Amino acid sequence: MIIGLPKEIKNNENRVALTPAGVKELVERGHIVYVQMSAGAGSGFPDDEYAAAGACMLQAAEEVYAKAEMIVKVKEPIAPEYNLVRPGQLLFTYFHFASDRALTDAMLASGAVCLAYETVQLPDKTLPLLVPMSEIAGKMAAQVAARFLTAPQGGKGKLMGGVPGVKPAKVLVLGAGVVGATAATVAAGMGADVTIADVSLPRLRYLAQVLPANVKTLCSSKGAIIEELKTVDAVIGSVLIPGARCPHLVTKDMLQYIAPGSVMVDVAIDQGGCFESSHATTHSDPVYEINGVVHYAVANIPGAVPYTSTMALTNATFPYVLQLAEKGWQQACKDNASLAAGLNIVDGKVTFKAIADYYNIPYQPIEL
Repeated sequence: MIIGLPKEIKNNENRVALTPAGVKELVERGHIVYVQMSAGAGSGFPDDEYAAAGACMLQAAEEVYAKAEMIVKVKEPIAPEYNLVRPGQLLFTYFHFASDRALTDAMLASGAVCLAYETVQLPDKTLPLLVPMSEIAGKMAAQVAARFLTAPQGGKGKLMGGVPGVKPAKVLVLGAGVVGATAATVAAGMGADVTIADVSLPRLRYLAQVLPANVKTLCSSKGAIIEELKTVDAVIGSVLIPGARCPHLVTKDMLQYIAPGSVMVDVAIDQGGCFESSHATTHSDPVYEINGVVHYAVANIPGAVPYTSTMALTNATFPYVLQLAEKGWQQACKDNASLAAGLNIVDGKVTFKAIADYYNIPYQPIEL
């Protein structure tokens, strides 16, 4: 197969979808890999390492898209890339269609095959290609909250862990999945007073046993969240419904309960955000204030640590890249139901029900 690796162009996105080691294995198996120059530079992988691995180096993204049967990326195509995508071309990347109608329409019009990392699902319902980035985003969310609670960043001027004689910051984590549990663990490690909320009592029972003693669990409801907001210093939103848009657990009218200088970190912004007042921000301009409350809603949080993120992501994605390259997407998805679950758009049709339902677009089961 002919595989293309373009450079990511989203704001401050320095990750890359294949390492030189991955390229080398693909080439040794008889595949052709085109790599755009400087694609891996931000993650610490210079062009000469890709060339030594057997990649064919190209100057422009247009050349990569024009030659490749499969494009492997980290983030969804953005507007300058829409017209580069060809009918029948396979794109394997994060898409998060439910948060971006323009992207959805562009990929439908392209006639491409869009296989989304975030909906590849194992039989036990875990999301193997989302987990490593969720772990990183959860760790960083706690760090971000600590940073923006400082006075120079517009926060209350509170230290997460406090000091003897001064209470620590209170942190509310909404959602007890991988992001939420990781964020709670890191915030607790800083010494914060942490509450993690979820609707799943079995999950909360499990976390109550394994998380540090300074993490309390809470059965999530609107009333319970409002009571927490009255005394909270930081809120980390980490709700996930695979492939679907997130519900707004903190609505705009609930901001009245949050004290100025508090921080809200919306890790769910890729899927539309779980705070109604959220809109996507970037690493170069990460925050804004509403009613004095600091909002952080960067849509590619792990992009800030590209070396770690690239290594973690490619560890997870490469086995699937190899299956797609060796068998082609149709046979690979027939052989692997987990991979088939990643098919979101195929040949101008929506094949993932949550996306079709959200946009009221006809749904085409992939089996048909």
